[in-house]
Amino acid sequence: MEKVPMTAAGYNRLQEELRHLKSSERPAVIKAIAEAREHGDLSENAEYHAARERQSFIEGRVLELEDKISRAEVIDVSKLSGSAVKFGATITVADEDTDEETTYQIVGQDESDIKAGLLSVNSPLARALINKTVGDMVEVPTPGGSKSYEVVKVEFR
Repeated sequence: MEKVPMTAAGYNRLQEELRHLKSSERPAVIKAIAEAREHGDLSENAEYHAARERQSFIEGRVLELEDKISRAEVIDVSKLSGSAVKFGATITVADEDTDEETTYQIVGQDESDIKAGLLSVNSPLARALINKTVGDMVEVPTPGGSKSYEVVKVEFR
């Protein structure tokens, strides 16, 4: 069974989503199915079919979350240190073409959100940055051509 690396914050978000699905969404969809059944003929009852479809989605997501939580390898970023980029690091990179600096934190796949500066450990940029130190250059293939970045800062917070 392959472990899924994630930060404590990402793990807590998954736990919270699972709790919400089990305590709020599940009972609500069961109630909606019961109400739709009361309307009679199920073969032509759109409310019933929509509720069953929602129930199927919720149950699938619950199974997915339980699997990820059971395989989670929670990494406490506050206990990490060093000068090399690794999982959990908050890094600042400079685009070689524009000199524009961007800051990312390397996180697990399920907690990534590029707009929030959370970069998936499986992304091409994160894979290129792993084990690099301040001053190192990385080249990352992109759909629009290769991009070069310089590591400006590495920190663990």
